[in-house]
Amino acid sequence: MTDAANMTYARYLDLDRLLSAQHPISDQHDEMLFVIIHQTKELWLKQILHEVVLARDLIRSGDLAASYKSLARVSRIQAVMTQSWDVLSTMTPADYLRFRAVLGTSSGFQSDQFRRLECLLGLKDARFLRFQEDRPEAYAALKSAIEEPSVYDEALAQMARAGLPVPAEVLSRDVSVPYQPSEGVQAAWLEVYRDTERWWAFYQLGEKLVDLDDALLTWRHKHVVTIERIIGRRAGTGGTEGAAYLMTTLEKRCFPELWSIRTRL
Repeated sequence: MTDAANMTYARYLDLDRLLSAQHPISDQHDEMLFVIIHQTKELWLKQILHEVVLARDLIRSGDLAASYKSLARVSRIQAVMTQSWDVLSTMTPADYLRFRAVLGTSSGFQSDQFRRLECLLGLKDARFLRFQEDRPEAYAALKSAIEEPSVYDEALAQMARAGLPVPAEVLSRDVSVPYQPSEGVQAAWLEVYRDTERWWAFYQLGEKLVDLDDALLTWRHKHVVTIERIIGRRAGTGGTEGAAYLMTTLEKRCFPELWSIRTRL
């Protein structure tokens, strides 16, 4: 432990190591921006994971109200991450193409932290494990996130314990596979939203979850627009389809019944 009396700002934040972690490969000015934008996103994702894991554990313990703070914080961080695309979009296509080749097969598509977040929110996909085979700790963390119940799984379990009609087959499902919308779960959420005073804690939880899903969709949309602005419809790095692939992600919903009930209310 470092003596608090001798603590400095730089030592507390480990600034020398943090600020020496940027290693542009080319001699192009804009590559530094590209590196810092993505490193910053990974730092924010680390904090998001820190909050979402806490929120999931609090929900699991039945302490719904305590989870709201972490979920609200995540939504605020997501807004900051979305705004960062505006900074990246100051880089023109000509700027990017001057150093794009040095990226090789790397791609944000391979981010283990983003995939862990998706898993924690219920979007499970074991195919992304292959991108972490050279990183044992990242592989293990992503595999664990795939195999463990998501925030939504824990929320549905608490709803069932409170007496809401969540189907047994949903509660006993294999949580390592992608969640599929359920008419029974929709009926349970409809009961919550039609009697908010009785089910106030779940109603508030539902809205906090929609905030996360909404912010994630907004982030994805801004990502698509930024990519189109910089590389158009070119293929992305790492073998992805670029904007074409990203467009397909706009249809994903982490908590589908919390969207579908709005038509039914």
